[in-house]
Amino acid sequence: LNRGFTEMHCMSGHSNFVSCVCIIPPSDLYPRGLIATGGNDHNICIFTVDSTAPLYVLKGHKNTVCSLSSGKFGTLLSGSWDTTAKVWLNDRCMMTLQGHTAAIWAVKILPEQGLMLTGSADKTIKLWKAGRCERTFTGHEDCVRGLAILSETEFLSCANDASVRRWQISGECLQVYYGHTNYIYSISVFPQCKDFVTTGEDRSLRIWKQGECAQTIRLPAQSVWCCCVLDNGDIVVGASDGIIRVFTESLERTASAEEIQAFENELSQASIDPKTGDLGDINADDLPGREHLKDPGTRDGQTRLIKDNGKVEAYQWSVSEGRWIKIGDVVGSSGATQQTSGKVLFEGKEYDYVFTIDVNESGPSYKLPYNITDDPWLSAYNFLQKNDLNPMFLDQVAKFIMDNTKGQTLLSSSAQFSDPFTGAGRYVPGSSSGSNAIPGADPFTGAGRYVPGSASNAGAPVGGVDPFTGMSAYQSAAAKAENIYFPKKDAVTFDQANPTQILGKLKELNGTAAEEHKLTEDDLIVLEKLLSATCNTSAETPTAQQLQTLWRAVNWPEDIVFPALDILRLSVRHPTVNENFCSEKEHVQFIILLLKFLNPKGKQANQLLALRALCNCFVSHAGEKLMMEQRDEIMTQAIETKSGNNKNIHIALATLTLNYAVCLHKVNNVEGKAQCLSVISTVMEVVQDLEAIFRLLVALGTLISDDTNAVQLAKSLGVDSQIKKYASVSEPAKVKECCRFVLNLL
Repeated sequence: LNRGFTEMHCMSGHSNFVSCVCIIPPSDLYPRGLIATGGNDHNICIFTVDSTAPLYVLKGHKNTVCSLSSGKFGTLLSGSWDTTAKVWLNDRCMMTLQGHTAAIWAVKILPEQGLMLTGSADKTIKLWKAGRCERTFTGHEDCVRGLAILSETEFLSCANDASVRRWQISGECLQVYYGHTNYIYSISVFPQCKDFVTTGEDRSLRIWKQGECAQTIRLPAQSVWCCCVLDNGDIVVGASDGIIRVFTESLERTASAEEIQAFENELSQASIDPKTGDLGDINADDLPGREHLKDPGTRDGQTRLIKDNGKVEAYQWSVSEGRWIKIGDVVGSSGATQQTSGKVLFEGKEYDYVFTIDVNESGPSYKLPYNITDDPWLSAYNFLQKNDLNPMFLDQVAKFIMDNTKGQTLLSSSAQFSDPFTGAGRYVPGSSSGSNAIPGADPFTGAGRYVPGSASNAGAPVGGVDPFTGMSAYQSAAAKAENIYFPKKDAVTFDQANPTQILGKLKELNGTAAEEHKLTEDDLIVLEKLLSATCNTSAETPTAQQLQTLWRAVNWPEDIVFPALDILRLSVRHPTVNENFCSEKEHVQFIILLLKFLNPKGKQANQLLALRALCNCFVSHAGEKLMMEQRDEIMTQAIETKSGNNKNIHIALATLTLNYAVCLHKVNNVEGKAQCLSVISTVMEVVQDLEAIFRLLVALGTLISDDTNAVQLAKSLGVDSQIKKYASVSEPAKVKECCRFVLNLL
């Protein structure tokens, strides 16, 4: 009877080692699912179950791809040493998540749509929503190596600090679990419960139940790289000896007596290096002989060292079998102390020594961490306090510390572990020169995170004219079930103007301007002519002189510049002006100017007019081309204006998004659509104004029309659940109608 697994295929497609594997669940197209692998060659290979060659290869990361996680609707999340994570849909990269400052060792897609987690060697975990970083979890003291999902609201992480943490999505750390004595590489949850398993660099697999380490299984290999729990509750582990082992609680799947004996023999022949500190401090001269194994252990997984014929052997107590099982020979322990062999990890911190102290035979044993630089009396006192032990033991414990650290002096050499994934010395976050991001920087702007809360002062009011039809808002009676809303074919512009008012304000502020900014009477006449030329009240073509004067005016200080910006907003609709500012030679200055005004800390009137000017750029070919070339920059900066709770700014931001959707619908640029969807999803969260909501819905409908990829991406971001509530808005009816058309597509 073969209870095991048989090899079906050997798949190949990477040019260097494979560092992660994940299953993509079955879909209509691939009813048996797919297999994704990430490699040291920077690529991700996607295989069908039946073929040995890749179905396709995903290229885009600039370094090893070391973690993968699959989500609904065919999405795949990858993490890499290049400090980024990427979201893939089928064979295309949809988004790049930027913000970590060191390698991303772990990624997970959460059950709630659009939420993703990344764990990094920068010691943090980040939660992403629709491609933007929502929250950063700090607490681990070393590289985060693994993540596991407990529920929609909770997850676990494990790290090189030898601890496991349980977190709430909202940010709190609920619990820290200690047990491993070295790096923890992998964590996996049992189906339908909160128990989990971990593996690490201390040769062990540990099973955690009700928050306690319930069982420790030692393996005959130093590094236990990965573990996963199968649906039937069996645990699979892969270790540095190249062997995959499966452990089970089920009697019918248990290996034969010979196999178990072979495993125990292999384990007993393992050589344990005392440098790793897996077994605490070892001094061969003080160890008892074989007779020590006659006494039963006090708890499962307890280790005991004995000396037999000058050799040090390690045993572990098994409660279920009531016997000591040999877990290996300790090599090189001829009186070696921790001092010559590096540090020991305890509760995530490194110490020169971690002593195990049995206060009485029957009770539990306690760990006492100690550094040579510490005061033995103070350490003894803290140890007794922490474990609620009788203070009368103080002398005894302090003497124990001094006896066991005889005459130790400080040595600077601490043995470095070499990191098996990189082959280099341990990866220290922040030491990589490859990343120039500022810690804690906003991944979209590179600036520090902007915290909203600025007061809103409304800009120029918009009349109740419907920008789509040019009439007042239309009545629902006229609208039958025909979709008149999207896909929208033309850009939406802001045309309303009151030239006399604008010029009046310009003259007034010109009076207060500093000498070097003042415009002459002639300049003001020139701008007046420009306004009448671009607002169609005269048939003249704007002149170079007029545009130079306008350029001087829009470079005024930001507290007085808004009337000049308003003239720019109106005149950029004119083909001549559009060509002038958006052409190859001028456009860099022009974009820098407008982006500067989008700073959410700046004046809201300037934010509003800059957004409207950008919307109006789309009317001519030159402007549209420039807007598309600079899309990433413009969108990234524009989205920051969402924070100011100003409805006119929200409407302008929604319109800008809509104009991008119109262009993207024409050219079908996947990355562009992904960015646009992410913006729509993010802005939807904060916008209250129904006109802005309506424009976002039209943008969404336009983006996903005739594009199944975009529909899948919108679903995976959870956009459908975000917009459902607008299907029941009574006034204006266009919101409800447009929303229903969009939901039909999703």
